[in-house]
Amino acid sequence: MQKTRLGISVGLLGAAIYFMGLFSGYLLAVLLAGYVLLFEENSWLRKNAVKAMSVMAVFSLLITVLNLVPNAIGFINDVVSIFGGSFYVAFLSNLISAAVAALNIIEKLLIIGLGVKALTQGTIAVPVVDNLINKYMG
Repeated sequence: MQKTRLGISVGLLGAAIYFMGLFSGYLLAVLLAGYVLLFEENSWLRKNAVKAMSVMAVFSLLITVLNLVPNAIGFINDVVSIFGGSFYVAFLSNLISAAVAALNIIEKLLIIGLGVKALTQGTIAVPVVDNLINKYMG
């Protein structure tokens, strides 16, 4: 089993990046990924660090974009209420809340799966992310 400069296995460090992003927020995951990209030579580990950050970024972006819809509805309601009216679409707000909850569940399950697979230096295919990593990391 290949070891990193830290003395732990490559798979364990790869899994740690995923689990740090899941359990402690993105800061520790970004720091670990930065360490891997700066100091580690193992190509699987480097690609996994980029994959972890990419998966987390994609889900964060999707959730942020979805959350813009209720914000826009609230803004429109505020503007309309200035003129004595009301604008609120409960169905749409509930639909967005359900979609955000579903994305959060999918993100957590995917990160757990990727982290567990990383322990044995495996991976789960995430086609869009994998294609971009292979294209730009070679």
